[in-house]
Amino acid sequence: MSIIIGINAYHGDSAACLVRDGQLVAAAEEERFRRVKHWAGFPSESIRWCLAEAGVTLADVDHVALNQDSSANLVRKIGYAARKRPSLALISDRIRNKRERSSVADQLAKTIGPGFAGRVHPVEHHLAHLSSAFHVSPFEEASVVSVDGFGDFASAAWGHGHGSKIDIDDKVYFPHSLGIFYEALTKWLGFPHYGDEYKVMGLAPYGTPHFLDEMRRIVLLQPDGSFKLDLDYFRHDTEKVSYEWEDGAPVSASNLFSPELEKLLGPARQAGDELTQRHKDIARSIQAMYEEAFFHLLASVHARHGGDALCLSGGCAANSVANGKVYARSPYKRLYVQSAAGDAGGAIGAAFVVWHQLGGARGFVMDHAYWGPHATAPELASLLDAHKPALDAAGCTVTAIADEDELCTRTATAIAEGKVIGWFQGRMEWGPRALGNRSILGDPRRADMKDILNLKIKRRESFRPFAPSVLAEAVPAWFEETDDVPFMMQVYPIRADKRERIPAVCHVDGSGRLQTVRAETNPRYHRLISAFEAQTGVPMLLNTSFNENEPVVCTPEEALDCFLRTKMDVLVLGDWLIERA
Repeated sequence: MSIIIGINAYHGDSAACLVRDGQLVAAAEEERFRRVKHWAGFPSESIRWCLAEAGVTLADVDHVALNQDSSANLVRKIGYAARKRPSLALISDRIRNKRERSSVADQLAKTIGPGFAGRVHPVEHHLAHLSSAFHVSPFEEASVVSVDGFGDFASAAWGHGHGSKIDIDDKVYFPHSLGIFYEALTKWLGFPHYGDEYKVMGLAPYGTPHFLDEMRRIVLLQPDGSFKLDLDYFRHDTEKVSYEWEDGAPVSASNLFSPELEKLLGPARQAGDELTQRHKDIARSIQAMYEEAFFHLLASVHARHGGDALCLSGGCAANSVANGKVYARSPYKRLYVQSAAGDAGGAIGAAFVVWHQLGGARGFVMDHAYWGPHATAPELASLLDAHKPALDAAGCTVTAIADEDELCTRTATAIAEGKVIGWFQGRMEWGPRALGNRSILGDPRRADMKDILNLKIKRRESFRPFAPSVLAEAVPAWFEETDDVPFMMQVYPIRADKRERIPAVCHVDGSGRLQTVRAETNPRYHRLISAFEAQTGVPMLLNTSFNENEPVVCTPEEALDCFLRTKMDVLVLGDWLIERA
């Protein structure tokens, strides 16, 4: 038996997984345990939970795979330093960060305890990304592409996967990066936090790409399919900008763009300022430029390798709008994007790289995202008993419903009545999306449901869309593209004759970021949506993450606390139905 722990450490979204004999057993992000969004550092709590879930100890672990390798791309690093001579502060800070970090074995001993006697494997960042998609995909052969900010001195890599091998053709190296382009322009638009790029993606459909020519001065497409940045608009190539953090929330760099960008586009918007039509047009232009570079790269990769299958990874693979255009704007006809496409997913990628390097065969396909912690029925009952005074004070009725049909029918009825439902079931999702086990659910038919959710719980920007969870068998009748999208990683156009029926999940451009739900992978969620369809004729629910400006809830205690402190109407906790008077 071979046990491999895979980890993403010191990048944002620190995470860990456990692979036993080539099969994924457990995976979770550190933020869910620490309760700090995008937590960065050594994922000790995730590792501790993975070991417990697998019923093993550190002494049983044969290998630890880390999704970074400080020796990777060393020639490029030396050449860059010799040519550019970046500031001494930048160089000394990078060296100090490396020295200050203890070895992985030392960190395990310090945070988990003694016993590990296995081998630690550093895995180059983008190889881990590519593996995190291809090695768990259903494809025997595929083009593989990773695009992100930076990792191990590179921002993109692409090549070909076949069997258990991944052959990398080429990379884009520091300081050029599509991720940095998108992040810098996100800051210019006044969204300052780490991970705010999705807000630009949501804002873009409200604008038109009038500023695409300006974007083309920033991002320069190359004849070989790659891209470069005009570095006059950026600061990260010569000044200290953190891309790795230790033990805390990652703080997004505030100094990515130079004054030249403001000369090109005008003064940067400050957080909280009005979003004008000009800002919306620039957001649309940013997205259009990203797509132009993205599909330029895909065309080059396909020209070299052919085939109809594509695996995407890296932080930029979370750009679900671009992902949803792959079939229309490239020759690819099959697409796989893993549920944790960003740095967290590198934990899985690193583990499977090591598994295959050791001679392990392929035999695992990730067709669902439910790899996290769960609660037992006795634990739920004990929790509700302990919190009975608080539930009584809130005017709640608590009912145990052992019959799943009845539970789903009553929940569907509450949704159809316009109530907001907290839905806590089974194992927590792996990746940033709530996919029907840690979800807040609403009626997609109600035009006011977005406002209701924002008033009761979310309090987020009005331009940000909510997503539909759709019965997989119903997708052809409701969406213009028929595809299996279990991880909510693609945006597709909703059929024109259906848009008025589901205004709460239809974005301003007529699209929806769908999740397909299958009975084989989430039978209870599928049954709930089917019950809603039986009552309303609509085979989908509005689905958003179960949280209130915090990481998605992990434990039933966190779910109950979120329910009680917000204006949620109903909480379904396993087989328990909790209704607020």
